[in-house]
Formats: sequence, C-alpha cells, structure tokens
Amino acid sequence: MTVVPSSLHISSDFDSGNIQVLDASDPLDVKLAINPDTKSPHFQWFHFKASGLTPGQPHHFHLTNASQSSYNKAWDGYRAVASYDQEHWFRVPTDFDGTSLNFSLEPQHSSVWFAYFEPYSRARHEVLISDAQQWSGCQVLAVGKSAEGRDIHLLRKGNGAPRKHKIWIIAQQHPGEHMAEWFMEGIFKRLEQGSDPQLRKLLDYAELYLIPNMNPDGAFHGHLRTNANGQDLNRAWQNTSPEVSPEVFFALEQMHTYGVDLFLDIHGDEEIPYVFTAGCEGNPGYNERIATLEERFRSHLSQQTKDFQTTHGYTRDEPGQANMTLACNSVGQRFDCLSLTLEMPFKDNNDAPDPVTGWDGKRSMQLGHTVLTTLSDMVKTLR
Repeated sequence: MTVVPSSLHISSDFDSGNIQVLDASDPLDVKLAINPDTKSPHFQWFHFKASGLTPGQPHHFHLTNASQSSYNKAWDGYRAVASYDQEHWFRVPTDFDGTSLNFSLEPQHSSVWFAYFEPYSRARHEVLISDAQQWSGCQVLAVGKSAEGRDIHLLRKGNGAPRKHKIWIIAQQHPGEHMAEWFMEGIFKRLEQGSDPQLRKLLDYAELYLIPNMNPDGAFHGHLRTNANGQDLNRAWQNTSPEVSPEVFFALEQMHTYGVDLFLDIHGDEEIPYVFTAGCEGNPGYNERIATLEERFRSHLSQQTKDFQTTHGYTRDEPGQANMTLACNSVGQRFDCLSLTLEMPFKDNNDAPDPVTGWDGKRSMQLGHTVLTTLSDMVKTLR
C-alpha cells in the first residue's frame, strides 16, 4: 500500500539556497523551478530542503525549467546530490528528458537536502579562515568587501620576503562552483603539515597568496555565475570597477601591490566530466617560456593523480584571440607569468568515476593538496 505523506515542505531560505515551488499538491511528485541570479538571466545552481518525507516511499522532484538554464547540455549524464545531515552527500537517480531535470529518492529519513553540488557554506568558510591562521601559519593580509559588504579574505603564507616568488590562487569567482572552495580547503589543510618536505621546498622559494572565495554574495544567494550586481566576475578583469565588481577591483589592487609570478584561478565546469586546465595561448604576450611552464604543470600534475588529464578540455584560443576579460588571460598578460584556469566537474570524473559521490568536496580537497606538489616541483623555474 502506498503511504502518502500528510505534509511536505520545501525550503531554500538559507545560505546558498535556491528553488521555486511550482506545484507540491502531490507530495510524491513535486514540480519546481530554479531561480535566476539577481540582476542576471543566468541560472543552474539549486539547493533546497525537503521536509515531511515518508521514509522508504519514492519521492520524485522535477526542475521544470532545466532546459532553459545557462548550460542546458550539462544535464546529460548529471546526477543531483543529496544529504540527510549536510555533511555526507551522495548522488541520486537523475534524468533529463529535454525539458525537466528529474531526480528521485526513497528517503531513509523525513528530511533531506538536495543540491547541484556539495555546498561549501559561509559558516565553514569562517572556520576555514580561523583555522588557516591558527593551524596553517597564514595571516589575513587584507580584507576586501563584496558588493553587499561581505568580507573577501586574502591570506598569505609567508612574510613578504622580496626574493620569493608570489604564487596566487583564487577560487569561486563563479559562486555556484562550490568545488573551488573545497579545493582551497585542501591547500590550507596541507599547509598545516610542517614536516612535509615538498611543502618546505615550495615555501623556501615562494609565498602563497590565497583568496578562498571571491564571490561571497553570489554564493550566499544561490547564484550560478554572478555577484549581487549581476556581474560575472570572470568577465570583469579588463575594466573592473569598485562599484560593479569590487571583488575583482580588490584582488587586482593587491596583485599590483605584491606582484604575481604564478596565478591559478579555480573553477568548476558544468559540461565536461574531467579535471583540466585552460591556459593563455591566445594572449598577445604569450611566449615559449609560458608555454613551457604550462606544459610542465600539466605533465607533472597528470603524473601525480589520476584525477587530472590533458586530453579533454576547452578549445585552444588562436594567437591573439584571447578573451582578455577573463582572470587567467588578464593576469597572465599583466604580469607575464604562468596563469591557468583549473576546472573540476559538477558531474563525475570519467577517468575515475565514483558511483556513490561522483566528483565531490573530498576529491576537490585532495586535488588542492596535490597541486602544491606540482608547484613545489616547478617553483624554481617560474622566472
């Protein structure tokens, strides 16, 4: 006998929440929609809580506007994530019928959270900043302000030694790409390991400048691409302004103050089920030195982990045809340095699939940990 729950409640009024309830009259078959970013038509990120479920009874959820989302081709091969405690996330059966994204669950408990990817909360961010100072030996070098006044933390591992290379890593310009801050947590966790010989070598020759969340407003509001002003921050690096894109304005000010010898911009890609990097081959200042450094980074990292590969990725720009509004291209050109965008999947890594979690926060953290090994190997050759 089918037991129909008497009351189903859908909520998204919390950090990174995003959903619109269209029809919940049948609690076993709920129709929903994703809200667009504030002042922007972009949408793809969703995150909501369903309460009043009947354990063991199949519940079905339909994101009815999925075909109109920013990256509607990304739904093919994608599976939504769910959690009973907001700590342990797992993938659920999902299909895209060309119009709606449909996923289902026979819950073990009466409440469950669903999301596009394992969220990285603002509360966890605050703990990360505190722990980075207490355990990782980092200092908060400067604090910028987002469009809505939230803190943007720039942390430094080092003391400003003039002869050391300046390595910059920023994350979550696109707020829905929560795997990026998980990646940053992996970096900070490794910095706690004072006896790590590879880390000691890296820090003998370089300082790390780290911004774990470039877009706290967008992340809090459940956006996919933009800040509170509707600005895609990764399209604001050529003509940034403190009014429209204060987050980028702050980062560039600090870069010009301290210098940049290597830049990594950490992202997530909706469509491609692999980890990869994009470089600056279309920049007017691209040269053989930068090309060699790009190749060394990619080759070394692919030897360190099965989670990184060089076969799949974006189409390479033709010479002189780079989009200079992107952080990777703009910083690489301004500072004549190795500059890469690193992308992780929202889906799974097809080279090393995990049927339970897909690509997740833990694997993102491990990649951040591993990238420091690659940086250690090449730190002497940056200039």
